[in-house]
Amino acid sequence: MSKQNLQIDGYCIQAEEGQSVLQAALDAGIYIPHLCYHPDLTPSGNCKLCAVEIVGTDQIVQSCETLVKDGMVINTHSDSVKRLRMTALELLLASHPKDCTSCDKYLHCELQALLQYMGVAHSRLREIEKENTNIQVSDRLIKKEMHRCIQCGRCVKVCEEVRGIGALTINKKNGETYIGTKDDRPLMETDCRFCGACVEVCPTGAIQDIPGIFPATGPRQMTLVPCKNECPAHTDIPLYIRLVNEKRYSEAAAVIREKLTFPLSLGYICSHVCEASCKRSHLNESIAIRETKKFAIKNDQTMSWQKHVKRSANSGKKVAVMGGGAAGLTAAYYLAKKGHLVEVFEKQPMAGGMLSYGIPKYRLPQSVVNDEINILLQEGITLHTGSQIKSIKKLQENKFDAVLVAVGASQGKRPPAYRQQWNNAMDAVDFCRKAIEGTLPEMGDVVTVYGGGNVAFDCARTAKKMGVKKVRVVCMEAREAMMADAEEIEMGHYEGVEILNSQSIAEIKDEGSTVASIAVVSISSFAFTEKGLEMEIIEGSERELETDMLIFATGQQPDFPADSGVDLAGNGTIKINQQMMTSQPGVFAAGDVVYGTKSVVEAVASGRCAAMGIDRYLGGDGSIDEELFQREKNNPSIGTCQNFGQLERISCFQHQEDACSETLRCLQCDLRVDLQKVKYWVDPQFKTVKVVSE
Repeated sequence: MSKQNLQIDGYCIQAEEGQSVLQAALDAGIYIPHLCYHPDLTPSGNCKLCAVEIVGTDQIVQSCETLVKDGMVINTHSDSVKRLRMTALELLLASHPKDCTSCDKYLHCELQALLQYMGVAHSRLREIEKENTNIQVSDRLIKKEMHRCIQCGRCVKVCEEVRGIGALTINKKNGETYIGTKDDRPLMETDCRFCGACVEVCPTGAIQDIPGIFPATGPRQMTLVPCKNECPAHTDIPLYIRLVNEKRYSEAAAVIREKLTFPLSLGYICSHVCEASCKRSHLNESIAIRETKKFAIKNDQTMSWQKHVKRSANSGKKVAVMGGGAAGLTAAYYLAKKGHLVEVFEKQPMAGGMLSYGIPKYRLPQSVVNDEINILLQEGITLHTGSQIKSIKKLQENKFDAVLVAVGASQGKRPPAYRQQWNNAMDAVDFCRKAIEGTLPEMGDVVTVYGGGNVAFDCARTAKKMGVKKVRVVCMEAREAMMADAEEIEMGHYEGVEILNSQSIAEIKDEGSTVASIAVVSISSFAFTEKGLEMEIIEGSERELETDMLIFATGQQPDFPADSGVDLAGNGTIKINQQMMTSQPGVFAAGDVVYGTKSVVEAVASGRCAAMGIDRYLGGDGSIDEELFQREKNNPSIGTCQNFGQLERISCFQHQEDACSETLRCLQCDLRVDLQKVKYWVDPQFKTVKVVSE
């Protein structure tokens, strides 16, 4: 295309042939007021605010619709242009509320910014009596305040032109023209895909997100995609969901592996906080993200990601990793790819940490863990199992340039009153490990588990599967507030585990070194305060329960020696700085030993951070990001889907059709980020207005 030379308000600029005057001006940093125009939409000139004068012709045109011509001279501030804009603005404001302070978009409103540019006070130019009477109620994801609508038509255009849906229309009823849906139906009964494009382009507070759906702070490209934002590793979840929907499983697996080192293991046991934040959950149920991840990895036939792995030359630096769990192996994997020589020291006979010794095999087969560890070791990591390192100093003496402590939280944590050692009482972490090793003692006929998280149900369900007649879980939380995943609670109940909610142990009654029974009380509320645990006990609720074994699933803590040479916090965790380095130079820490017991995916994220910090310390750039799937431009058109709002969740995929049906439910929140953000006149890119003298 040839370049077109033109002059706007005294500035000589070049524009592309076929470009509108408005877009040419904005690209050149010259602001022309506009409202109905949006860079992603077809211009219509409805608002008349982008009016300009073509010098020498006395012709006033809409700059969004007028194409540039070589030699054109434009004046954006003539008296006639100003009068036309003011008249147009009066009509736009005719039915708009005078009070902007009551709008959630106050101070972040495009219309309000335009009023400031044109010097119009909130008292308006003149009074025009008009009122929007056709105001629809808000939906589950979209808040509608249509009395604020100025009928710019952006929402209708983006829904039809960009998304290919057409759920919004311009309606006419009782002599009034207004924005609505076909037959004024709720969005749930239309073809709406709830992508949020209409909210994104609305220049006023007429269409907004329901408050609380998105985080109030953070980068826009993250907060608008809640699943990706909440994932500790920030995996590109919408992309791999879309690829699974297209049956491109190897590409989906590549996207997953860009951030996750144990993708299939996480497909079985991830705490899936991403699902808890899924925007779809406000319609009916969240997307089965974890199941989608597992399906993609299992169906990766080509392993195409391997040819895109980024590897650096040998750095000559050596790193020792203490602990072969998710955090330690993750850090080792990325450090090895950065060219460092890495040795991992694991005290257990198998690597994997809690993946191997803390999660029952009915939930996570050991073969899955072993296969994923082997993939990591292929990067040249040296693994020493059955090797417990007790001295950081000795590692440094063996000429390791950096040491990473990632020993996890392998010690049980009981309430202070119950730290006595009974021969039939165990900590959950020991129970799970012994169950996997096959070294559990005789459990008897009745097992009681104290705690309400996933680990508690791991213990309870394991005991039940091993033939214990009566297994009960005693937890302080009410049923709806339990920490365990809903599916774990449901499966435990199905398998015959008795769940005693809102109960606390008041006393353990023993016979010598053996627990004989426990006294439990009902509680109406509890809280952990500076004074410790405080409970509201229901009077007269105490009862005694006999038990043959008592398991404490009340937390875990690191078992790291205080004389190790690094500073520890009061709870035994290791203190680190932003680079994951401890108080001792060259010694880093990651995983549960830093923050206490959390999830596997958080351990992976912590290991990644540690690898970045260690690489920088060793002279590298600290960059471990890699693109294992070459990104394509997202197709903004998603089209219609019958009964989209009512599509029900499929939690377990039996075949490809299940995966396709479930991934179709995704709202594709990331597409909203692709829509361009309108820049206000105060944006630094815009020049100070320069008017050509006569």
